[in-house]
Amino acid sequence: MFEGDAPEKSGMIPSAPLLAEVLDASITAKSSSQGNEDSTGRDVPIPICNRCHHLLHHNGGQPILHPSLQSIQNAADFPLSLIPQLQRRLDLMPQRPQNRRAKTREYSQSRRAEISFVITRSDLLAPQKGQVDALMPYLQQLLRDALGSSGRDVRLGNIRCVSAKRGWWTKHVKNEIWQRGGGGWMVGKTNVGKSNLFECIFPKGGQDRVIAEIDSTSNPPAHATLGTSRTQKVANPSESPTSLRPAATIDGSLLPPAQPEMRFPVMPTVSQLPGTTASPIRIPFGNGKGELIDLPGLARGSLEDHVLENFRANTVMRRRVRPEQFVIKPSQSLLISGLIRITPTTPEITVLAYPFVPLSAHVTSTDKAIAIHTQKPPSRVPTIVRPEVGPKVGLAGSYKLQWDVTKQRTGPLTSSSAAALSTQILPFVVFSTDILIEGCGWIELVAQVRKKDIQSTGAGKEHPVVEVWSPNGDYIAARRPMNAWLLCKRKAVGGRRSRPRRSMKGVKKSWKIAMRNQSP
Repeated sequence: MFEGDAPEKSGMIPSAPLLAEVLDASITAKSSSQGNEDSTGRDVPIPICNRCHHLLHHNGGQPILHPSLQSIQNAADFPLSLIPQLQRRLDLMPQRPQNRRAKTREYSQSRRAEISFVITRSDLLAPQKGQVDALMPYLQQLLRDALGSSGRDVRLGNIRCVSAKRGWWTKHVKNEIWQRGGGGWMVGKTNVGKSNLFECIFPKGGQDRVIAEIDSTSNPPAHATLGTSRTQKVANPSESPTSLRPAATIDGSLLPPAQPEMRFPVMPTVSQLPGTTASPIRIPFGNGKGELIDLPGLARGSLEDHVLENFRANTVMRRRVRPEQFVIKPSQSLLISGLIRITPTTPEITVLAYPFVPLSAHVTSTDKAIAIHTQKPPSRVPTIVRPEVGPKVGLAGSYKLQWDVTKQRTGPLTSSSAAALSTQILPFVVFSTDILIEGCGWIELVAQVRKKDIQSTGAGKEHPVVEVWSPNGDYIAARRPMNAWLLCKRKAVGGRRSRPRRSMKGVKKSWKIAMRNQSP
């Protein structure tokens, strides 16, 4: 999401005059009518099209065609949902470097546009807000790795990790949008939660906010517009209580005209299916102070096209998953609903897998997993994959478990409150990585390697390797591990404590002595 310096300069693409005239005429006619009330004074719901009706009430409908151009990101597969080179493509000001003397604001082409990286659905990462906040340095490092050389020396203080479902940090982002004003654009790929976040961070009740700001200052600004003070509000009793400003027309833009400003406008349609937003949605706020624009999602991988229609909704991670630990031994593979296959290639290495995905998983022999995955011969094992996808399965890549997580995984051995041993004296090393599935989630892989095996294999060959197979060899990436299993693993519940068993030491001997004494 990035902010412009004025809503009148928010257009970036030359416009179609005919489209602007038609949309402006329809909105002007609507604003000149009697609002959203019938003859009896009751509120009448705004009519919606058949597509929005099916999305809201029947969970159906066809996604729209998306632009081919490759910000809002999804926490489930971050940073796979990041739009590469967004600043360069939009010709925006660069990120602020770590130099303390760097300018806080810069202008590019007579405008100031700032980018904020907003990670949505943060409740998928950890069960508590404090745990998600503790992951911010990790998320910054992930974003720095994804930006490449351009993100090496920047501050990255503009990352926001929010949750529209839990309300984490949404109020903070809403206040930032209100204070900045101007045009706020929500840019991101499909099905990352833009429309759902739009409803939570849009500053509703703009008239009340303006009045509160003016009342908090001793000298109101001389250039305050109509409706920015209590006196002006009383002087215009004929003004509708819901509509604040008529529709505005923008020349030189393909964006539709802005809607009439309302205190509590109708929010964009939210649906579980990707591609819900069919065109840009502009909603002004603050009596002309700014506007928030929800753009259609950019095209991304179509993993759901390879899944049976009844199971397509299951490929999107919507709630936090508490995974089961799977042990992948040599000559075995992990199969994710017949859609993704993970096969370790390093011999004599046991890999632990934790699938943070909304799909079922199981471990089987590699030969059987290949037969199920490629559908040769047809298997009786139930899968969610379409019948014609089997021949399209390809190698997505060979990924190394290259990040050392020995200190995080050894628990009391290296804890300062327990043994406090150094990882250098341990006879093993624990390596890990996260395998990302686009729009679906991630799989945490962990393997333990003995140090003497590392010395015998030589440099560069000490990391275990896994092969990942997927439809067309796409939709897969890797990132440094989050260690999410340590945040949400089930704690061992001790059994009920009872009275300890009586010691039997010497009981039999005493019994024999007593029996001997009783005998004649």
